[in-house]
Amino acid sequence: MKAPKNYWLLKSEPGAYSIDDLNREKKTAWTGIRNYQARNFIRDSMQPGDLCLFYHSNSDPMGVVGVARVVGKPYPDPTQFDIKNHYFDPKSSPKDPIWMLVDIAFVKKFKHCVTLAEIKSDPALEGMMLRRRARLSVQPVSEKHFGYISQELA
Repeated sequence: MKAPKNYWLLKSEPGAYSIDDLNREKKTAWTGIRNYQARNFIRDSMQPGDLCLFYHSNSDPMGVVGVARVVGKPYPDPTQFDIKNHYFDPKSSPKDPIWMLVDIAFVKKFKHCVTLAEIKSDPALEGMMLRRRARLSVQPVSEKHFGYISQELA
């Protein structure tokens, strides 16, 4: 497989979908993104082979718990069309979809969580979007920051 072109951080509440869920299932569709900037990252920049830091949000502790890989090209999120789904969007249609997703696959779970506190206090991670109180559930990460977290801190 060729080297990734982009690196990302994907946030998920572990009660909704955790790194252990991804490990058990091996692959999942990253559904439910309903922020335009996050959608644009998925639609315009995510590519098969890209690597993602898997981040547990709204948990104790919050932090990066593993790595996933993008395994498919972006495509319309089917939950936007399902009236019974929490992520249904009446403004969207199959002919003109608004929301996109990518499929991701499990790569590895870290031995310990790299906490948000560690990320915020480490000078090597200066400039990382996560340190700026970014609430985006999909955000870009530099290759340098990805490598440091996944190889040095994990």
